[in-house]
Amino acid sequence: MINELISEMVDAGVHYGHQTKKWNPRMKPFLMKDKGGIYIINLEKTVQQLDKATEFLSDLVSKNKQILFVGCKRQAQDAIREAAEATGQHYVNHRWLGGMLTNATTVRKSVERLRYLENIEKQPEFKSMSKKELAALGREREKLLRNLRGVRNLEKKPDAIVIVDSARETIAVAEAQRLNIPIVAIVDTNADPAKVDFPIPGNDDAIRSIRIILQNLVDGMLAAKKN
Repeated sequence: MINELISEMVDAGVHYGHQTKKWNPRMKPFLMKDKGGIYIINLEKTVQQLDKATEFLSDLVSKNKQILFVGCKRQAQDAIREAAEATGQHYVNHRWLGGMLTNATTVRKSVERLRYLENIEKQPEFKSMSKKELAALGREREKLLRNLRGVRNLEKKPDAIVIVDSARETIAVAEAQRLNIPIVAIVDTNADPAKVDFPIPGNDDAIRSIRIILQNLVDGMLAAKKN
């Protein structure tokens, strides 16, 4: 099974890191030698770390805990949404709003505003609004929906956060750390694995690489749900 998974990871390019000049020295335990100026990730280490992360998330799911998936880069957006929806969890895949975890009151107000805008036609003031006003409210609704669609039902802080590209999602990492929320993250060769609780070394720029790692996490979570 391990050899089969590693073979799939090779096909997906999970082992390709960044250029050697962009590396983070703390990633050294997860790396093999560089190849043509590119660091190669040790996929045996990736599988080991993936198993630890999957076990952790599966345990949370079995206890009906809440998990937040985060990945706002273009390559991760669809995979993050699909992983969250498949497991009945929450997600942020467009833009991380500062304070999304640490200033929950403001976020809830924005969610309430979204609900108001979604039901604007039922409001008493609707008939007196001009086309220009309604168009502006429509644009506001779409913007809020993009940012809040995946967290509108997240009533309290999540029990864990899963991040694609911890080096990019620095604000999400910092907020989770501040609230002592465990972090599972795909860490590329330019990331600091010490900033997350369950680092999964892997290519976080390739869509196939992101998908294969997330799918393994999802499969473990779904199995835990059935048991």
